[in-house]
Amino acid sequence: MAILLAFGGLLFLLPTIATQNGGYAWQLFDSFFRAGALVFGGGHVVLPLLQAEAVPAGWVSNDAFLAGYGAAQAVPGPLFTFSAYLGAVSTQTPNGWLGGVIALIAIFLPAFLLVVGALPLWEGARRHPAMQRAMLGINASVVGLLLAAFYNPVWTSAILSVNDFVLAAGAFLLLVFWKAPPWLVVILCAALAGLGWH
Repeated sequence: MAILLAFGGLLFLLPTIATQNGGYAWQLFDSFFRAGALVFGGGHVVLPLLQAEAVPAGWVSNDAFLAGYGAAQAVPGPLFTFSAYLGAVSTQTPNGWLGGVIALIAIFLPAFLLVVGALPLWEGARRHPAMQRAMLGINASVVGLLLAAFYNPVWTSAILSVNDFVLAAGAFLLLVFWKAPPWLVVILCAALAGLGWH
């Protein structure tokens, strides 16, 4: 229970600390902690939350955000590690490795606190029919969140012409039907875009 209380306390106290302290390190930690705490489902659900925190505040440009997202798709591991990139390339200080570490710890900390705090309670709760129905509904809503994350910011920022659509469709076909490695698809798309084909 103490760990769950720590999770809730951080979730509600960090915005106040970040606002009153005014330091960027607190703002960075608060933003990424909230993003990690409020996400349910796959890592792509966090994408709109990260963009809403980092781009309008001027921490990273939208182009740098999308470039980092594309690079994160080419490497193995959870999308949450994209937060380290955002902290590292931020225009505010601390950035670089320290900003990356702060963002990375902040986005993963809520999950660790919830797992350690809720795991003893979860086994009993998941056996109840009401909880099983609730989980089915939550899992179904994640699909809608994933589609929303794909549409905005990815689709609205990247598909600006017919050539962009053709390039994205080709990348999709390479990934899904020909099972090309993601890193190869990213390199191929980057090369085509670099040649002016977009």
